[in-house]
Formats: sequence, structure tokens, C-alpha cells
Amino acid sequence: MKRFYVTTPIYYVNAEPHIGHAYTTIVSDVLNRFHKLLGYRTFFLTGTDEHGDKIVQAAQEAGMDPKSYADHISALFRETWPKLDIANDCFIRTTDPGHMRVVQHILQKVHDSGDIYFSTYKGLYCVGCERFYTERELVDGKCPDHDREPVEREEANYFFRMSKYQDWLIGHIESNPHFIRPERYRNEVLSFLKEPLEDLCISRPRERLDWGIPLPFDDRYVTYVWFDALINYVSAIGYPDGPLFREFWPCVQHIIAKDILKPHGIYWPTMIRAAGFEPYQSLNVHGYWKINEGKMSKSKGAVVRPLDLVPRYGLDAFRYFLMREMVFGLDANFSEEALVQRINSDLANDLGNLFSRTLAMTARYFGGRIPPFGSEAEAMDRELEAHARQALQTAMEEIPRLGFHKALISIWECINAANKYIDHAAPWNLAKDPACEERLRTVIRCALEANRTVALLIAPFMPSTARKMLERLGGAKPMDAYRLDEDAVWGSLPDGTPVSKGEALFPRIEQAVKEKEKGEISAKPPEVEGVTIESFQKIDLRVGVVKEAEKIPKSNKLLRLVVDMGEERQVVAGIGRHYAPEELVGKQVVLVANLQPAKLMGVESHGMVLAAHDGKALRIVSPEEPVSPGARVS
Repeated sequence: MKRFYVTTPIYYVNAEPHIGHAYTTIVSDVLNRFHKLLGYRTFFLTGTDEHGDKIVQAAQEAGMDPKSYADHISALFRETWPKLDIANDCFIRTTDPGHMRVVQHILQKVHDSGDIYFSTYKGLYCVGCERFYTERELVDGKCPDHDREPVEREEANYFFRMSKYQDWLIGHIESNPHFIRPERYRNEVLSFLKEPLEDLCISRPRERLDWGIPLPFDDRYVTYVWFDALINYVSAIGYPDGPLFREFWPCVQHIIAKDILKPHGIYWPTMIRAAGFEPYQSLNVHGYWKINEGKMSKSKGAVVRPLDLVPRYGLDAFRYFLMREMVFGLDANFSEEALVQRINSDLANDLGNLFSRTLAMTARYFGGRIPPFGSEAEAMDRELEAHARQALQTAMEEIPRLGFHKALISIWECINAANKYIDHAAPWNLAKDPACEERLRTVIRCALEANRTVALLIAPFMPSTARKMLERLGGAKPMDAYRLDEDAVWGSLPDGTPVSKGEALFPRIEQAVKEKEKGEISAKPPEVEGVTIESFQKIDLRVGVVKEAEKIPKSNKLLRLVVDMGEERQVVAGIGRHYAPEELVGKQVVLVANLQPAKLMGVESHGMVLAAHDGKALRIVSPEEPVSPGARVS
């Protein structure tokens, strides 16, 4: 069986979880779920890093001892991930006794080999990073991550002979193109390695810092936080001789943000080499999330907390936005406006509309059961199938190489192709002619097959939405039982399986986003001036029955309706984002019958359909019981 092991960095507990943590963890979750769909045996690790100067400082500021403080913040991370539908297999803490034993084991092993020595060092130390900097690493004399000048510090400490492994590391990176991805970060590490590599200070005197793992060969010192934290990737799976280590370490994929590239791209592989086992398979590095073009930073207070957003916009919508908006490896800008736009355009208009109209037509024309294919496939049927196959192929190629946005673009091309397919096939017209029954079966079945493929492909990104879609398409097995190579095959839906329409997957978000500092959504309705009874009586409101409905080309929301109100009337209604045309045929509506004619998108409209909007969904106004077409509303 093929195996896949993915890790997030273990998050430092000097601050609460924010969107940067969420993105890294969701990326790891997407990769893990994707490989499960391929039939891999997987292992997904995350956790918290809890030792060092910054934890002591943060604990003091909170009026707590370091252990109690670490327990509190670590619990916040542990509790956050299930709320974001993160399905990790293990949550490790660097205060776990098992982890501490492995750190001491590796320290002793490297020390015994002669790669750890004692010396005095004087240099520029950043408290925020908890490491020494060289002059060339600073930007205008300041730490590039914390924008502060480092302090000069001289201490007697233990050092790891990292310089000994410089040539080996250069050779390994150059001969393994996928060792550090994307390429820009591989080049960044190689550029750094062009200069002589200094040895790494790996201890702190306990007289200054007692919160750490004692060195096994000198308990007057504790381990430098990075030498401690990086080892979590092997301690969690039973290094040195546990079965999980033997099974999963050869295929490990690390996911990190670019601010910790140096420790993961230089410290960690040289530590591994010194400890005598094989280095990781790939280090995958993403960019920063920015707000107003500035780096999102917990140290500067510029953060977005994911659990503040999920109740407003929905969990899967939030996950989709992060994976679609950021090109892995590059920086991306976060704004609620962009999130709302993605929800309304991609999720409500495209995916939600496709799923809703497909199930509505299945219910209307085939009693809510999946019809068998009817007539021989036409060119448009084969074209839709080709879009589904292309989406599957692109996902299979792009997700493993971190092209998440490309995979999602291809999936949405399939969604848009399916919506256009329905518009062009016009099943509501086929349903009027008994001679077209076979063609109608083929059209509805093709639409259902496209929805099934889409549901499976979005499962790593939006697991809850995928579960709903598959269940409503008649799927009875748990998500872990689905396989892309079996269940995404065109034509694999069982004939006659009952489907269920259900509620909209993604209601549109109509409220305006207030100023960011208020951090809330406005749902206050506009004030309306009072009208006289005489003015109101001038409006001729009539009940009509929708006889025909179709989308107006090149419009996302306009529908052309033919309404029988004693006489047939053509009306253009802006309700296409909330109703599929076939849902409206046969419905009674209330019409403003004496509205002056107008042209919208080149189509003449003789009236207005009344609808109510509560900020989440739009619903047409209808009589409680059927009344005669043309009846006046008074």
C-alpha cells in the first residue's frame, strides 16, 4: 500500500491561532484527504511548540507560570482544528515526555559522534526569533521578521557542527529538485549556502532560561528551542525504531510558511544527517497572508482569527477561499470583501446553482430517482464528460505538486460547463414532448454525473459540502470509502437511486461589509418613506402562473419568464441566482402588471415579479392557495 505523511510546523504558543496557522493546517488536511481518496495509508501530524524565551515572557505577561500558559494556548490550537474540519492523526506537544526523551536521545547521539562542542559566542541575538543573526541576514540592521534591532549577547554554550554538513546539503538540494518547493525557496536556501555556514548554538544556560529540555550530557543547560521543536516530526512517529517511523518517515512532506525556511531548510536536514537517518522527502513553503498589503503578524497584532469568520460565512466557504485565493508559494491578500465575492460567485451562483437545479429537475421529471442514460450520446454530452475527465486529471496532477488553485480552477471549469450544458440542452423544453423522453434521460443523467465528479473532487477542500452532495446524490458509504479511480468514473451512478433536493448549499451573502475596525456585518434595512393609500392603489398587482422560464444569455441573474395572468405577459426577473428556470414553471407569482415596459439585456419586460429577501435567501411572493390567473391582489 502506498503511504503519505504530512506535517504542519508545530505552532508556537506565544499567541492564539490565526489565519496563517489555519491556512497551513488546511493545506495539510487537503493533501491528507486527497491521498486518502487515492487509497493511500496516511498520517497527519500537527501540534504545539512550547519551550523558549518567548513562552516565558508571554506567560509572565499573562500572570501565569510557563507550563500553565502553554497548557492553555496549546488547548486553543487543539480545540480549533476540529472546528475547521481538520482530521489530523496526532497532536504533539514539545512538553510531552515521549518527545523530550527523543530530543535527549538525538542530542546524546550527536554529542557522542563529536558533532556537539562547548564554546563561547558573541553575536547579535533576536529575542523574537530566539536565535543569533549574522550582519548579512539583517535588513537595515533589524530582524527581517520582527523589525527590531537584535541585542548583542555573549554566552558560553554548546554548538552543533552544522558547518560540517554544508557541502553535503548543497549537493543533496542540487540533486533532488523536489527537496524544497517551490523553486524560489530552493534557490533562496542555495543562495544562503554560498556563504560559509556557521555552527549552530543549541543550548541556553539554565541560570538565564530554565524553561526547556535539559541537555542529557550537561544539565546546566537547556536545549535551544529549534533543536527541540524540529525533532517533533520523528518523535511523534516513534523514532528511532517504532513501526510508524519505519512506515511513514520515507514519504514525509513538511508544510511551512516562508518565515521558518532557514530552520527547516538548513538546521533540520543537517541535524538529521548528523543523527544518521535519511532526510525528509520534501519541504513545501508557502507565502504570507497580508492585510492591506502588510504581513499578517501575531507579534504586531495584525491577525485574522478563523473562528471569527466561520460563523459568518460558513466553514467550507472559508476553506475554499483560502485554497483558491492563495497561489502556493506566493503572498496573498485577505479581505472579507473578497471572501464574500468568492462565496456569491463561485459557491452560490456556480456550484450551488448547478446542484440545486440538477436535483430539482431529477425530482420533477423522474420522481427523484437517477434515470438511466437514454438516447445515444450527442456531441454536447461527450463535451461535458470531457470536462469532468479533465477536472479529474488536473486535480490528480496539480494537488500533489501544490497547485491547489489550478485544481480548483479546473473543477470550476467543469461546473460552469455543466451549467451551460443544462442551459443549451433545455430539459424543461424536452419534458414537454413525449418523443424527447430518451433525450431528457440522457441530459439529466449527464448533469448528475458531472455533479458526482465535482463532489468527489472538492472533497479534500470542502469535506462537509462533498458529504452533503454525495449523500443527496444517493451515496450511502462513508467518505473514507470513496476512491477517485472508482467513484469518479463517468457513468458509475447506479440507475434508479433516489436523490434528495434539500436546501441550498451556499445561500448568497447580500449584506455589506462594514468598516474593518467594526468587524461586523450590517443587516439593517434601508429606511422607506411612507406612501398614501391613493399612491398604493395605483399599483396593479396581479396573480399569474409561470408558463416558461429561461436564463438570459450573458447574465448571471436575469430570467425571461412568460406569465399567464389571463393573458400571457413576458417579464424579466432578477431571480436567477436563487431559482433555476425549471423550478419556476407552474408556480404562481405576484406581478406588478402596470409597470412601464423596460428593456433589460435587450429583452423587453412588461411587469415585475415580487419577491422577499431576508439577507440570506430570496423567495418569490405566492398566494397561500392557488387562485385564478389574473386575480387582483388587494
